[in-house]
Amino acid sequence: MPVNIHTLPEYSDEKTSLLQLTDNFHDEGELIVKGSRNIIKSNTFQGQQVNIKYFKKPGAFNAVVYNFFRESKAKRSFDYAVRLLKAGIRTPKPIAYIEEKTAFTLQSSYYICAQINYDFTFRELIHDPLWKDRDLILEQFTEFTFRMHENRINFLDHSPGNTLIVKRGEGQYDFYLIDLNRMTFEDLSIAQRMDNFKKLWLSKTMVKIIARKYAALSGEDPEQLQCILLEKTIAFKRRITKKKWLKRKLKK
Repeated sequence: MPVNIHTLPEYSDEKTSLLQLTDNFHDEGELIVKGSRNIIKSNTFQGQQVNIKYFKKPGAFNAVVYNFFRESKAKRSFDYAVRLLKAGIRTPKPIAYIEEKTAFTLQSSYYICAQINYDFTFRELIHDPLWKDRDLILEQFTEFTFRMHENRINFLDHSPGNTLIVKRGEGQYDFYLIDLNRMTFEDLSIAQRMDNFKKLWLSKTMVKIIARKYAALSGEDPEQLQCILLEKTIAFKRRITKKKWLKRKLKK
């Protein structure tokens, strides 16, 4: 089966070793995530820990679409990671993406990046209001997101599990985006910027902190931002809750 591999220039001589990682993916490495569509494993490459994300073969129609008309999720993950880093937005260092294809279809694909040894995710801040430095972390996270917006980056999966947080020192935190294959690059209105926070499942207290900090950074009115962000957060929570309720009803 034809294989397409693309790496950062510094890894161009390591393609054989990288292909061995994917060839042995199902038999080697430490399982991190096993989802219905994707699997993530950790393995060793050049003496460092790397993560390998396996994107399962798409359905018959999408297999053709991804082969001819749309970039694979692995390629998008790689390209977006490169773009984020150029903009000064942290994400695990991309190493390579690999695509397995037939003449007409995309079979499966892999994205390989450096592993980040993080301390916690944004999710912990939601579940523990007494988390140490919580308000400070929220303010720094808001500044991180503001920089992303200023660079015309709209991360569509800006959700609790997709931000890894590393404590660098007392009161200093770094943020890394993961699960990168859904982004748009465009100028964002204030409404769009606030909409980008909605999947984070924020409490009213968190909304207030984020709105206040974003207003200080953007020069917008803090009360207006708080109203917009709270409205979008509540609407999102209601929609998700309704979907879950309908699913439970349909299962009965």
